[in-house]
Amino acid sequence: MGLTCQNGKYRYIWVYSFSQYMNAPQYIKPEDLLSVLFSSPNATAVYGGENIHILSANAAMLKLWGKGKAVIGQSLEDAVPELKGQPFVGILKKVWLSGETYMDKNVPSELHVDGRLQLFYFDFEYKAILGGDGSTRYILHTAFEVSDRMAAQLVVAEKSRIEHQLSEELTAINEEYQASNEDLAALNEEYQTANDALAVLNEEYQLANEKLMIFQQELQQINLELTDSEARFRTLVDNAPVAIAIYRGADMVIEQANVQMLKIWGQTERVIGLPLLEARPELTGHPYVDLIRRVIDEGISHTGYGVKGPSNQEGEVHQGYFDVIYKPIASVAGSVSGIIVVASDVTQNMLSRIREAEILEEMAVINEELTASNDELMAYQKQLQEVNTRLEIALDASNLGSTEVDFASGKMDSNDQFKKNFGFSASEAFDYDDLFEAILPDHRERVRGLVQQAIANHTVYHAEYPIRWRDGSLHWIKAHGRPRYNDLGAADRIVGMTSDITKEKHFEQRKDDFLSIASHELKTPITAMKASLQLLDRMKDKPFSPLHTRLIEQAGKSVEKMGVLVDDLLNMNRMSENQLQLDRSNFDLYQMLSMSCNHVRLEGSHELKLIGEQDLMVNADEHRIDQVVINFVNNAVKYAPDSRVIELLLEVGKTEVKVAVKDFGPGIKPDTLPNLFDRYYRVDHSGKAYTGLGLGLYICSEIVKKHGGRIGAESVIGEGSTFWFTLPILPEVGLSLGE
Repeated sequence: MGLTCQNGKYRYIWVYSFSQYMNAPQYIKPEDLLSVLFSSPNATAVYGGENIHILSANAAMLKLWGKGKAVIGQSLEDAVPELKGQPFVGILKKVWLSGETYMDKNVPSELHVDGRLQLFYFDFEYKAILGGDGSTRYILHTAFEVSDRMAAQLVVAEKSRIEHQLSEELTAINEEYQASNEDLAALNEEYQTANDALAVLNEEYQLANEKLMIFQQELQQINLELTDSEARFRTLVDNAPVAIAIYRGADMVIEQANVQMLKIWGQTERVIGLPLLEARPELTGHPYVDLIRRVIDEGISHTGYGVKGPSNQEGEVHQGYFDVIYKPIASVAGSVSGIIVVASDVTQNMLSRIREAEILEEMAVINEELTASNDELMAYQKQLQEVNTRLEIALDASNLGSTEVDFASGKMDSNDQFKKNFGFSASEAFDYDDLFEAILPDHRERVRGLVQQAIANHTVYHAEYPIRWRDGSLHWIKAHGRPRYNDLGAADRIVGMTSDITKEKHFEQRKDDFLSIASHELKTPITAMKASLQLLDRMKDKPFSPLHTRLIEQAGKSVEKMGVLVDDLLNMNRMSENQLQLDRSNFDLYQMLSMSCNHVRLEGSHELKLIGEQDLMVNADEHRIDQVVINFVNNAVKYAPDSRVIELLLEVGKTEVKVAVKDFGPGIKPDTLPNLFDRYYRVDHSGKAYTGLGLGLYICSEIVKKHGGRIGAESVIGEGSTFWFTLPILPEVGLSLGE
């Protein structure tokens, strides 16, 4: 809510009763004017948005708030913090959301005046200005202080209370009198009855008279306010800093025009009451007249900026430029009875813009002529080329660090990422000598040579080299750089980019190791099978013997081993291409575990102990889950051969079931555990040789993830390892536990 202090009182502008009065056909709806006029001497503001941002406020409202124009665009709560805790901002937000105008009278408000908190009363209106789609576009805020009226009403109420109290006391005295004159009352019963009836009529008359007096007082106050509002409206139009005129009827009779509008027309008040074309014959045939008629006929407002039109100055018609608003005026019946025109003369601004455009065009021509010889422009072009070079390099890399090296001083201007790539913090100094100190000695001369080659050939240098951070850790850097040259053609600096490719190098190394292992693992059974087939070929003409049988069995085992390796490779390929398919079914998980890994039970070297819930039904791909369990158990047998007992554990939780394989072998190092399920990862077993591609745990991880479960491993050196996975309990299936 807006307010201003005048003569020690806070004044608000209230337009509610004025709005009622101005709805008569012979007057103008003030909300049609107040939406476009903000230079009124009365406090007026326009808000927009759910957070009630101040879109505009006239000088009176800014003075009322004690603020400057800087509050325009702020929310009302931020601009006038004194209103926090009072209901007005909340009411404004409801008006914005509902699109319904809110008005109220005699509203109390506690305000800081003269350094202390005082109570005032106000009549105010928040008028919702709706757009064509029915949603709120603006809120018009006006108000009026009625503290004096409330004080008078309080005095009247106190007077009525005293009169009522005196009446009750008089009634009590009368009752005592009647009690002492009961005998007389009996004798004059008929008279008393008539007197009572008369008293009732008199009371009713007195009550009606009091109500009539109150109504007359309110009507008198309303009339005073209406008279004051009408005078203010006329004053607002006459004293507005913008040109305003009102036309009525099809002939566009000029009903009112303020001094600013008459000045534009070059006319006096004698044109009031004349049709527009009679008062301004220079408008005959001008599109301006057709536009006004269209606004009247269609009832749709029109706003124009920089509109070209005639202006009569000292008897001569000149062409000027104006910002205009044409707004229809509706009668009580809803039809358009007239139009209000608001205009601002922007001729000088438009002429300045036109001249500015002409000057800019002339400057552009001059600039083109000077381009070839302008040294300053050449320097700018070099800087632009340098920026483009940095951009080109940045597009070739990711997670880039950038730097510029001064060859003469060795100083480097580097961003934070560049320093981070070499193990330095953003606040630490990092120069050219520090860079080469971090590069491993065997690679320093190679990198220097690439830089010198790029300088000589005016090309970008590319390099990959290992570095050692100050903490001793080894990292790999991918670098790009382009030398920059001074006016003499000598390279004085280089602009470079780096990225940390340590992870990529590790992955490539694991991939190379995997290919080497895969080749070796496939070559071993192939060699064995080839030897068996060669012996069989030599013995094909000899009678069948036990040696034939052993060679055939040996060839079969080699084929079986190659099949396992090929299956691992195919499974890895399917998972890489996200082609792993699950054949889900409901099965007893406990029973599956009891039947799994029979090859281990038959060998007799290890005891498989199954612990957990029996008759446990789950929904999953039974073959794939069995594959995971077999891999876990085979690893326990392979890497913990001295663990006589291997436990298969089943745990049921609220949302998942957990399967674990636990051995009591040597355990796994803690720094190895996070990488066990990575593709191509193989654990270093201190020189012990184990067959296999190292894909088993990776395949297990992908199978479990495909089921929506989790997988992991826990280990304590010297105590053993536990590999586990979980399967989610699907809502539509759930778990079924036996009795």
